[in-house]
Amino acid sequence: MKWLVDLRDWVDARLPIMRAWDTHLGGYYAPKNFNFWYFFGVLSLLVLVNQILTGIWLTMMYTPSAEGAFASVEYIMRDVEWGWLIRYLHSTGASAFFAVVYLHMFRGLLYGSYKKPRELVWIFGMLIYLALMAEGFFGYVLPWGNMSYWGAQVIVSLFGAIPVIGEGLVEWVRGDYLISGITLNRFFALHVVAIPIILLALVLLHLLALHEVGSNNPDGVEIKATKDENGKPLDGVPFYPHVVVHDMIGIGVFLFVFFFILFFMPEMGGYFIEYANFEPANNLKTPEHIAPVWYYTPYYAMLRATTFDIGFTAKFWGFIIMAAAIAIFFVLPWLDRSPVKSWRYKGWMTKTWIYVFAFTFLFLGYLGAKPADLVILGVGATAWAQIFTWVYFLFFLTMPWYTKLEKTKPVPERVTG
Repeated sequence: MKWLVDLRDWVDARLPIMRAWDTHLGGYYAPKNFNFWYFFGVLSLLVLVNQILTGIWLTMMYTPSAEGAFASVEYIMRDVEWGWLIRYLHSTGASAFFAVVYLHMFRGLLYGSYKKPRELVWIFGMLIYLALMAEGFFGYVLPWGNMSYWGAQVIVSLFGAIPVIGEGLVEWVRGDYLISGITLNRFFALHVVAIPIILLALVLLHLLALHEVGSNNPDGVEIKATKDENGKPLDGVPFYPHVVVHDMIGIGVFLFVFFFILFFMPEMGGYFIEYANFEPANNLKTPEHIAPVWYYTPYYAMLRATTFDIGFTAKFWGFIIMAAAIAIFFVLPWLDRSPVKSWRYKGWMTKTWIYVFAFTFLFLGYLGAKPADLVILGVGATAWAQIFTWVYFLFFLTMPWYTKLEKTKPVPERVTG
């Protein structure tokens, strides 16, 4: 096998593959106290690979036109050998992608993975989230079912609320005076070419930034601060094979759950694939209840909760509030004034707020998926959404005060295991 070694050395002299291996895998040291919450980063990569591979196969059989899109999806589902599996891998994978990304973001919130020196890692992660939202929306339109059509109508029309340029912007996005085959075709191009390139570039930057400063851990202790005589972190283990083997457990459990959903409930009661999307797009038949896919519903609830007209239309303010709800995550590293990173050592105010925020996000997601005339405990869904939209923003806006004022616990010098 000497020829393989010689070939490796020949390539390595011209392309530093061994240096890249040492930097990002074999020689990269990760904290030895990773727990359950640290599975979701690698799971995000796993689902990304699934989406790319299944997406390539679907584009081979999909017809991006108003006349042929819905029929081509039906053809994939009914006539292409294993086509139903590829389509469900992709559609279920979209929901799985957002699920693991949301959990990955929540882990960052728990353990302060956005704090110095990881601000850029967090910002790249949030840009990935934005790109993922755009990718999910464009892909949601492609089946050209009735809910896809009307969902696109609602979301695209939001740009019309922007003063002066709104109507022209809507027409430019649609490429027509209404949602049509032209809109579908450009969304297809963005979904399969433009956004994936941006997404992959951001993932690469996210990983490079992460490996430059090192991974955070549940204690928020910098493992690079304590090294042995060889310069290796005493509280770290090589990413390969230790962390890779650790991640295989999470991957195994995830795949079991993923395939259970895929084989037995791929529509997830209408939350993953709405029942109205099994009908072709019809601009004369509005679905009984228009709502986006579950991973957008918290922001949709905020949009519907905005009913005031002050200076501008309620739709405009709803658009602003919805955009601000996402944008505020970008400044999170500078809102948290706590001297410690992990919630293990933060005070009771931060812990209470994190529980409240998690419930708020989930409850807003529930409200956004339900009709606006829903009544809970005698209070309408719109009123509930207004209350919890305030709670959502108060979590961030009051953070500089409660994180600075609360009493924290002493952080250990070494990880606690």
